[in-house]
Amino acid sequence: MVNEKEKKVVDSKCVIVALDFSDSGEVLELVSGLDANSCRLKVGKELYTHCGPALVERLVSDGFDVFLDLKFHDIPNTVAGACAAAADLGVWMVNVHALGGRRMMEAAREAIAQKSHQPLLIAVTILTSMGESDLHEIGLIGSAEENVIRLATLAEQSGLNGVVCSPLEVEVLNRQCGEAFNFVTPGIRPAGAAVNDQKRITTPVDALGLGSNYLVIGRPITSAVDPLAALQAINADIHSSFVLSA
Repeated sequence: MVNEKEKKVVDSKCVIVALDFSDSGEVLELVSGLDANSCRLKVGKELYTHCGPALVERLVSDGFDVFLDLKFHDIPNTVAGACAAAADLGVWMVNVHALGGRRMMEAAREAIAQKSHQPLLIAVTILTSMGESDLHEIGLIGSAEENVIRLATLAEQSGLNGVVCSPLEVEVLNRQCGEAFNFVTPGIRPAGAAVNDQKRITTPVDALGLGSNYLVIGRPITSAVDPLAALQAINADIHSSFVLSA
């Protein structure tokens, strides 16, 4: 029996619900049944392209922490401007693509530092849908883990707050980047859930045990008959294994 004091402490809102929709009505209907105190929300490219910043502002005004997942990847000045605009929307977290390089990531960091509201700035390393054959096809040499380590180290050196990565790479990155660095992990599937298009996946409890800080979970919650019940079940499983922070 594990003593409560020996359990790892995790963020009480470590679950980030991926809003993989294209219609604001569907999103608002789903979100109206969720608890802003027990999860965060992720707005990605499809939803943002359809609905724009107004929906993000609505979700923020409804009390949700929003992860704006647009993976900015452009010249430094353009990405800096985009990250500054994200800060103005009041989002909790925004990301860039580490393949954009050091100068781009540093420009993004400096732009956010000038804002009164400063969201967490994280970098995407290698997409969880990509296997090693995919990486070799586009000219990235080495394993997925080797590429993730290289990009995560560059992001940490560039002053970012963390990375998006597979839960299977978190343990080695914890040793590489230190405790203050955050790990946001997609490819999370509760035991028994469909794998869908993810290749490098694990369960919520396993991912947190490996060192993940935040878990991106989409269809197991959003496609459930009762999304709130699905979220509560995941949180209950997490609570049984970890101590939740306030």
